[in-house]
Amino acid sequence: MTESQLQNNGGDSLLPERKILILYGSETGNSQDVAEDIERLARRLHFETEVEEMNAVRPKTLTEYPLVVFVISTTGQGELPKNAQQLWKGLRNKNLPPTCLSRVNFTTFGLGDSSYTEYNWAAKKLYVRLKQLGANEFYPRGEADERHDEGIDGTYLPWSLGLRKHLLSTYPLPEGLSPIPADVHLPPKITLEPAGMEMEGSSTKAAQFSHVDNPGAMQEFELMAERAHPDWKGYQVRLSKNTDVGASTELLDRPNILKDHPSKYSLRDEVQLSKAPPARPVAYSGILDSHGYRQSTSHPRQSLARRSSPHAPRTLEDGSDDVLLYNPGDTLVLYPKNFPADVQALIDLMDWNDVADKPFVHYSHRKDGIPIEHAPKNCYPVEGTTLRQLLLHNYDITAIPKRIFFDHIKFFATEKMQIQRITEFADPTYSDEFYDYTSRPRRSILEVLQEFSSVKVPYQWVPSIFPLIRGREYSIASGGSRLPVEGTNMIRVELLIALVKYKTVLRKTRQGLASRYIESLSSGDVMRIRIGEHHGPPMEISDLSSRRPYYHPQTDPLDLPVLAIAPGTGVAPIRSYFCERASQKSRGEDVLFFGGRNQAADYFFKKDWELLNVKVYTAFSRDQKEKVYVQDVIRHEATKVCELVSKGAIICLCGSAGKMPEAVRLALRDALVIGGMARTREEAGTMLSRNASWEEVW
Repeated sequence: MTESQLQNNGGDSLLPERKILILYGSETGNSQDVAEDIERLARRLHFETEVEEMNAVRPKTLTEYPLVVFVISTTGQGELPKNAQQLWKGLRNKNLPPTCLSRVNFTTFGLGDSSYTEYNWAAKKLYVRLKQLGANEFYPRGEADERHDEGIDGTYLPWSLGLRKHLLSTYPLPEGLSPIPADVHLPPKITLEPAGMEMEGSSTKAAQFSHVDNPGAMQEFELMAERAHPDWKGYQVRLSKNTDVGASTELLDRPNILKDHPSKYSLRDEVQLSKAPPARPVAYSGILDSHGYRQSTSHPRQSLARRSSPHAPRTLEDGSDDVLLYNPGDTLVLYPKNFPADVQALIDLMDWNDVADKPFVHYSHRKDGIPIEHAPKNCYPVEGTTLRQLLLHNYDITAIPKRIFFDHIKFFATEKMQIQRITEFADPTYSDEFYDYTSRPRRSILEVLQEFSSVKVPYQWVPSIFPLIRGREYSIASGGSRLPVEGTNMIRVELLIALVKYKTVLRKTRQGLASRYIESLSSGDVMRIRIGEHHGPPMEISDLSSRRPYYHPQTDPLDLPVLAIAPGTGVAPIRSYFCERASQKSRGEDVLFFGGRNQAADYFFKKDWELLNVKVYTAFSRDQKEKVYVQDVIRHEATKVCELVSKGAIICLCGSAGKMPEAVRLALRDALVIGGMARTREEAGTMLSRNASWEEVW
């Protein structure tokens, strides 16, 4: 930033037309990451930005912004994420006039997986509905495929570069004002500060830009960057004793000659700090009962306190007799923790030992410079939390770093060669080098910081640099008569978890954060968990095309048979479903096609199937020379498949995403042809579309 740029840029700090709302709908956090990256892009173009989950706004809110960007993932069978469904419901209100969003200029970016039948369906539905309500697309929508060789970046990076170019050409900057260059570190919107700093640190940071009468956008930005630096202390200024009795010194951003009434510069009358700690999510305490099966698969049983509704949380200590109910298809969200040794290693690397065990507070920095005590969204620190506790329970220090991580830490490195290497990883043009260093060997954030030892991240930047630990969602495997724990006020929840453990190209053993945490647990350990429905109600999408009827196991017509296909741990929700059906007096036939690697290690719930009266056809791929998969058994049992389909069987498919779901769908079509029920695959597909279906792939 040159002196001429600063001098020529007077007036309001933010140009009124440069305002953009960025909304995201996300299940795993990927859409939120993309939304925040778009925000950084817009901030560098001097846009005033707001980033929120879609449920945080109403349809009318969209009309208050010149530009709106939607970033949304697709979940389940073409559904919108849970944190987007409230706005979606509002947009689908039949009473909305067809021109109510005519002033809205929008674009969408969808995140999906092409192995799913309804690829990027949520973004497509949203686009169609916005257009129906008169909204105008200001930039062509983008769609990312997680199956791309470069993941989401393969589509997102060129799309975002095009968006930046479009914004610059359509909304040009005033003369003398340039985009904020990449070598300028954007100040954080949320910082971490020692508790008890409100009187001095917070009031100092609440000061307006007191050394000039009319700070411009670049000048204000520069001051914000200075103020966010951990070494910033402000400048002491002596005030007139006639205007501020009893105050011998105050603090200003920079040295200044007071040319007018000194009260203008006093910090004592600033707005007092506003405290608005976030509410905790609905959560349960869970006690681990036992786990078994084998080394790479855990079968924990959780004993949970019951509760009467999602809005009335109970813990084991409550002693409540309320009843907690969950249904087939529901999930349990488990929140893992970092290991103390890893946290201490990070504290040592960053030279945080002097402050690690002191209480800390999150501050959100408003555009007017006033900090508000507020943790990041989905961060729920305990009261009086220390930096160490935050690193143990809230921030993920073993995640594979994203490109933005390197973009941050390059400003805190001091060794020349390390700065150069980190800068390359932050540059999208070096995407191959980035993936070779991070994703392929699965390097963790902690390992990166150990290799780039000159990086010393100030603790203030922890919320901006380290991702939050996200809950891991697991399908519940229990149900029916197995729910109550006899003699207690608790409910049993059983999970089937594949423990992620493997070796990388570097010959290092890797283990997922949740897997490592679960494997370390012992009977009696208490975990932080949450139960949430993975499915929502059926969604009408007649505005796009017709589709086969959607089925949810909570609305089971018991007289119909069930044809279930579930390789590996995908059998968990199927078991819950069959347990629920078995608790009823009468039902249709239950049939399961189950696949695994070998019978000795992977035949999950073998004893249960006979007790539940489930007919099982198995496919263990490694128990013979020729590999046999579940789709091969489906074709082999074509007669049985035809019999079930002709009786209107509910078709359930659960398991991993990728090639498996499509291979199974083709096998079902082939079975109808082989069994003589259809002449072609196309005809078989039409027949299958008449049957209710439940698909759960991840």
